[in-house]
Amino acid sequence: MRIAVLIPCYNEAVAIPQVVRDFREALPEAEVWVFDNNSRDGTGEIAAREGALVRQVTLQGKGHVVRRQFADVEADVYIMVDGDDTYHAASAPALVKCLVEGSHDMVVGVRKATDAQAAYRAGHAWGNKMLTGFLSWLFGRNCTDILTGYRAFSRRFVKSFPVLSEGFDIETELTVHALEMKMSVGEVETPYKERPEGSFSKLSTYKDGFRILRTMLRLFSAERPLVFFGAIGIVLAVLSLVLMTPVIIQYMESGLVPRLPTALLSTGIMLTGLLSGMIGLVLDTVTRGRREAKMLAYLRYPGPR
Repeated sequence: MRIAVLIPCYNEAVAIPQVVRDFREALPEAEVWVFDNNSRDGTGEIAAREGALVRQVTLQGKGHVVRRQFADVEADVYIMVDGDDTYHAASAPALVKCLVEGSHDMVVGVRKATDAQAAYRAGHAWGNKMLTGFLSWLFGRNCTDILTGYRAFSRRFVKSFPVLSEGFDIETELTVHALEMKMSVGEVETPYKERPEGSFSKLSTYKDGFRILRTMLRLFSAERPLVFFGAIGIVLAVLSLVLMTPVIIQYMESGLVPRLPTALLSTGIMLTGLLSGMIGLVLDTVTRGRREAKMLAYLRYPGPR
């Protein structure tokens, strides 16, 4: 069974040597790939000296790196992990075992911080819980940690996943792809620690947080268009009826429509609501076709065994 460890990196010269060494020790039979995303501190050269296979990715952003990783590397099982030395390399065999024995397509390394204040920046733990809960509510399946950068994938997941994200919202897209394709997803708790001294996070708390939230809503509208646009249509229809009710009552009493602007506004809102519902119906048909195409691509590859 071919195992590949995929490490996306940007300016991780301080942490990458230990990450490569730890994963080569934890999975000696695996190929360790480092995809360097325009680092200016020699990350790629340092990783190569430690025995990693190094590729350069010129388009900036973690989503672009993951797209290249999934396209270029051939394996049966993939482990993806950030290159910041915060994840527990010794847990990698447990992720592989869970993936293979559980016949899963994705196994999520659920982070359990040994020291939450040191491991997480201010607000990150709370933000992760909020975003994870919101995604679980949107798609109706419980998730524990959607923003973790430590995951194992089957070959059929990797080769059927159309990467569309460009930045740190790639983890959200990975989770939604698994949920919408009704894939089997496993979870393994893994220790999570602070970055080594001299290493700095590239994640912007508010900018990337809002980007992740926007990605959730975008994916929800793309994957559940009937629900998304139908809900908008219902809200607009209710608003139209609220505005129109006094106009109708006045008309029934006097036979006149003195509040003509309100009547026109209510009619326009109702038409917009109906249009939103029709858009949802049309896009739902398109989405079903897209989902069938992704399922056919998924079925081309055998499951992990």
